[in-house]
Amino acid sequence: MFRVEKRMRNALGRAGTLLNVHGSVETPAFAAVGTKATVKALTPKQLKESGVGVVLGNAYHLYLEPGERVVEAAGGLGKFMGWDGPTMTDSGGFQVFSLGAAFGNKVSKVKQNEAKPPQNFGEASPRSTLARIDDDGVTFRSPKDGSEHRLTPERSIEIQHSLGADIIFAFDECASPDAPKEYQRAACERTHRWATRCLEKHRECKKGSTLERKKGRTLVREQALFGIVQGGRHEDLRKESARTISGLDFDGFGIGGSFEKEDIGTAVKWVNEILPEEKPRHLLGIGEPLDLFEAVENGCDLFDCVAPTRNARNGTLYTRFGKVNIENARYKNDFSPIEPDCGCYACTHFTRAYLAHLFRSGEILANTLATIHNLYFIVHLVRKMRAAILEGTFEKYKMDFLSSYNHH
Repeated sequence: MFRVEKRMRNALGRAGTLLNVHGSVETPAFAAVGTKATVKALTPKQLKESGVGVVLGNAYHLYLEPGERVVEAAGGLGKFMGWDGPTMTDSGGFQVFSLGAAFGNKVSKVKQNEAKPPQNFGEASPRSTLARIDDDGVTFRSPKDGSEHRLTPERSIEIQHSLGADIIFAFDECASPDAPKEYQRAACERTHRWATRCLEKHRECKKGSTLERKKGRTLVREQALFGIVQGGRHEDLRKESARTISGLDFDGFGIGGSFEKEDIGTAVKWVNEILPEEKPRHLLGIGEPLDLFEAVENGCDLFDCVAPTRNARNGTLYTRFGKVNIENARYKNDFSPIEPDCGCYACTHFTRAYLAHLFRSGEILANTLATIHNLYFIVHLVRKMRAAILEGTFEKYKMDFLSSYNHH
């Protein structure tokens, strides 16, 4: 399933290839987030043309709408959304986090250095009434209509098997970066217990279902299950989680939870020094350029994040000299491309002035062109990291990129 082609000499980074029934993924690689079976504003063809090789959907959202049985009847996630490449589904664990302690607090996976209001972790409060966590699973209310639902490790795996993605993730609890260590430890231990239950349910779902035909469609059931390492910002918890999860029979690993912005590389290194080298590692929810360099250097193979597409829809575009806000007045008469020498459709056909006009006018095309550019930028940035690893020039490439990106 996974083959390492070359390792960095003085770091944990490596280049490899991940094989599955819908094609191969050359790693390191960035997965576009298609939460609800769509990458916002783009068609599958535009994704391909932007260089995207793998798409990640979300089990929680697809369970709520349209329902996993609808996706299954269509032939699985890829066929449902018209995407013929590899797919992944997240388990819904992050949604437990975002509807619980993080709800209404603007708390993200990466801890920022700013004051936060006090929170009651593990307790019901006005901010956490959409989700209640216990040792068996989570009870939550749909943000769409307020209906009550129950999600357990077993139910998450059932849903993901019905969705039919190539890679699925174990159900976990992603604790807030502001949670005290005692709560982080409890969430970590809960994640470990849930991991065992996910594996058992995964084996049950796989029995006799390698290939299933429904109404002329072929539904592939060869799904790889990745276990999740948690532990927050604490070295002892991260290492303990890595040892526990790596001792289970997972096909690969996800590194989840929350991080300090300045030590993502360190936290990832704690984990990847323990995880087995022969299996792939996916860093969940991280996608900013500086963070990607740290993660690749410290042994991560796959990434996903909504930041490139969300930033695009807000008019924030990536360039090798840093981010630009395209609605800034300076771009009104700027007839150069977003990024010189960029090969994306937006840069080869349009100017900064035109993008600025689209955003100021509230045109839908603005979101499409900006998303094409940002995805192309991030996907190809990670591809260049892979090429640099193969050529033995990663450190130089990193220094050259950061010297211009940090001094915009």
